[in-house]
Amino acid sequence: MAHESSPAAPRVTANRSALPTTPEFREYISSNWAEHPDLTPSPRVAAPYAAMRRQRISAQYPGMRLIVPAGPARVRSNDTDHPYRAHSAFAYLTGWGSDAVPDSVLVFEPTADGHDATLYFLAAAGRDTTEFYANAAVGEFWTGPRPSLAHVAADLGLPTRALADLEAVLDAVDASTLVVRDADPGLTDQIDGRRLLAAVDAETVDDEADAALASDLSELRFVKDEWELSEMRAAVDATKRGFDEIIADLPAAIAVERGERIVEGTFNRRARLDGNTVGYDTIAASGPHACYLHWTRNDGPVVPGDLLLIDAGVELDSLYTADITRTLPVNGRFSDIQRKVYDAVLEAADAARAIVKPGIRFREVHAEAMRVVAEKTASWGLLPGSAEESLDTGQWHRRYMIHGTSHHLGLDVHDCAKARRELYLEGVLEPGMVFTIEPGLYFQADDLTVPEEYRGIGVRIEDNIVVTEDGCELLSGDIPRTAEAVEAWMRALA
Repeated sequence: MAHESSPAAPRVTANRSALPTTPEFREYISSNWAEHPDLTPSPRVAAPYAAMRRQRISAQYPGMRLIVPAGPARVRSNDTDHPYRAHSAFAYLTGWGSDAVPDSVLVFEPTADGHDATLYFLAAAGRDTTEFYANAAVGEFWTGPRPSLAHVAADLGLPTRALADLEAVLDAVDASTLVVRDADPGLTDQIDGRRLLAAVDAETVDDEADAALASDLSELRFVKDEWELSEMRAAVDATKRGFDEIIADLPAAIAVERGERIVEGTFNRRARLDGNTVGYDTIAASGPHACYLHWTRNDGPVVPGDLLLIDAGVELDSLYTADITRTLPVNGRFSDIQRKVYDAVLEAADAARAIVKPGIRFREVHAEAMRVVAEKTASWGLLPGSAEESLDTGQWHRRYMIHGTSHHLGLDVHDCAKARRELYLEGVLEPGMVFTIEPGLYFQADDLTVPEEYRGIGVRIEDNIVVTEDGCELLSGDIPRTAEAVEAWMRALA
């Protein structure tokens, strides 16, 4: 596991092949550097909340060693990596956010009264090593400085050790060791091998217990704590600023052939200014592209008279993200048919939100939105039967809204995804749960089941809400939602 301080690196390029290796060069490049200040920080705001989360998962697994990797950097194109993002389970239990160092590992070592949690990571290399200039994967000359063990321990309120010391943990792996399997496949393979050696039946490794750990970690995230809710509000606020800037930049988007990319770029710029990045690939879908639910190619024109569907969210440095969709008339005013569709979607969204309160089941939110969608599409003569028949057996209305209405939201845009079905779709709402409400209507440009005037119109309105003691709070309520408010918003920013 230890990273070498030699020039060896996972990828070789021409740039590094010419690196000087003479003793004279090594002596020269290693000398006459100012001391790095390593001021001990106060614990970050997230630290006590992360500690409480660690206590909760510890209580569920007495006597078990738990290994939660951050995950490695992932190669994008030979000598470049994708922007690094730690595994969400690791982020949840450490609070390290976008500062996390690749390949870090959180270990829960069982004790008589719970667990000792320790963070193993690759700390900064000294100038007396060759790593800082010769290792392009982690060296400071290439990727910037890394924090010390003491710095991170103070920052996170969590004991730290050098990543090389993880070897001793791996040597102790036995059948009572569990791992978050998908975080670091290479490390998981090592753990599986050691568990096989330790098992009575050494033919297979039972990974059902690992899957249960992943589910439990997901389910802990259903109810957000006070700090998480403050991050969610901040992510929504930043996302609102991004939408404001999109509207202000619409003339530039209209003026070019690939105007959707102006929209995408404008929002992504705000995400990088206010946070870590976008929470997911921005959907900037104009005209008939709005009928494609995950349109991220964003290479089409933005044409006055069309609708522009923008599905976007800012991910903060904490890695918590918003997920908002607004559908805008490019020329600032909805046509009669566009407004008819828009108002129907808004009615479905409002109806779904109106029933949200503790005690109902998560799936009921979707059912309420579908009731409105079925009634509207039936009343317009688009269905081969009544709304009641469609809701009962036909499900014809789902042709025009194939996706679900809600998903949990937080560290992941589809948060808590490893939770068991009975605790997700069939789960009972509790105060502190954050999720989306996002009905839509999509009439493909070539859909012969609808009159021509509907074809090519796609509308989605997506909001983020938090369940309260007696209902819910609309976190995204400051982002205009009604047709009148959207038109006024666009006039104000034109």
